[in-house]
Amino acid sequence: MRSPHHRRRLLLAAGLDGLGLVLLAVVVDQLRRGFLERQLGLLLVLLLTYWLFSWLFGSYTLLRLTRPRPGPVLLRLAAASLAGIAAGALIGWSIRADPDLTLLHRGSLIPLFGLMALWSGLVRLGLRRCDPPVSGRHWRIVARADEVEAIRREWLAVGGESPPPILVAQAEEQILERIEPGVGVAMSPAVLQSDRGQRLGEQLASRGSPFTSLALLAEQELSCLPPRWVTGQWLLFSQRIDGGPGGFDRQLKRAADLSLAALLLVVASPLLLLAALLIRLQDGGSVLYQQERSGLLGHPFTLFKLRSMRSDAESGEARWSQPSDDRITPIGAWLRRTRLDELPQLINVIRGDMSLIGPRPERPELEVELEQRIPNYRLRHWIRPGLSGWAQVHLPYGSSVGDAERKLGFDLYYLRNASLWLDGLILLKTIKTVLKGAGR
Repeated sequence: MRSPHHRRRLLLAAGLDGLGLVLLAVVVDQLRRGFLERQLGLLLVLLLTYWLFSWLFGSYTLLRLTRPRPGPVLLRLAAASLAGIAAGALIGWSIRADPDLTLLHRGSLIPLFGLMALWSGLVRLGLRRCDPPVSGRHWRIVARADEVEAIRREWLAVGGESPPPILVAQAEEQILERIEPGVGVAMSPAVLQSDRGQRLGEQLASRGSPFTSLALLAEQELSCLPPRWVTGQWLLFSQRIDGGPGGFDRQLKRAADLSLAALLLVVASPLLLLAALLIRLQDGGSVLYQQERSGLLGHPFTLFKLRSMRSDAESGEARWSQPSDDRITPIGAWLRRTRLDELPQLINVIRGDMSLIGPRPERPELEVELEQRIPNYRLRHWIRPGLSGWAQVHLPYGSSVGDAERKLGFDLYYLRNASLWLDGLILLKTIKTVLKGAGR
């Protein structure tokens, strides 16, 4: 979930894409002397298909890049258009299309989606020229000299782009001289808690300039809350402890967990059987892997997975899985890339150990070190762990304490902003990851 500004740009781009496709369909249909009024349902299907492939191939991701490279831009737009042509041809073949359905003819699909790639490119170029991304443009970060590199490194690791300009904390008058009217200030934890930070805040307020904490700026711009930037106990006010009394949203989420988990188990059963057969044929070992994980409020439970490592992988002490871990089997690498190894956890969801959406549960043995080295780590236990989560759709599998800290930032964001809408967004992003085989 990005800032309101980014969401407005996303909706505007999708709307202009839809308008362009409809107008192009009218022109193409007129040139082919078709009957568009008889094909409105088909036009809606083609529009939804184009939106789906544009999202799947990352066409809308371009909107938040300040300097997108031409190569990836053209590749994403071309991939969405080619997929639209293929989908239209497949629809026409499957329904043995009536000759009057001119939109499904090859002479219509190719120019329609070919011109859509050009139109979508112009839409994104126009939005960048008329309404450029605002991330960092109207903000300055004030930090101590010994915090600057750590802030820049963390921002790049999470957001992928450079942070707003960072000013070293000096006398308030010197800082104010370097801040243009209308530009906001985000203070680092050390500055925010100092007397200088409080005086600076008072002077910014007196001249009408916005100011906030670095954590809240990251929440707005990065959809993440790096744990070292979170000070005090303000997360307590999120009131998101799942172990407390259940409200309507929580009961609705539990009902959705049960119904969707049962449905997914039935739908995915052929894939589960195929994966089980491949695992068994590979080395003759067990298909399911059981492991103790930390659940809601830190209570342990037994988690189920399809085995993706050798049978003797856990013969020693617990250790992180590495990207090129030699314990991962060839079949296991495919299962991890598509996230199919997680499907048996639908049983954990039905049992109430987990939810479909939430922070990924970690091993208690590893959490001993994580709690010692990462501030605010135990806050992630306030929410029932999930099959997928905000961290999982942004980052690959973790293999170090540093990776766990970056993932915790996204978990804390989810803790502060959890809602049924955000759960739906995570579910869509998870489907995208599975379809693209982008898990690692």
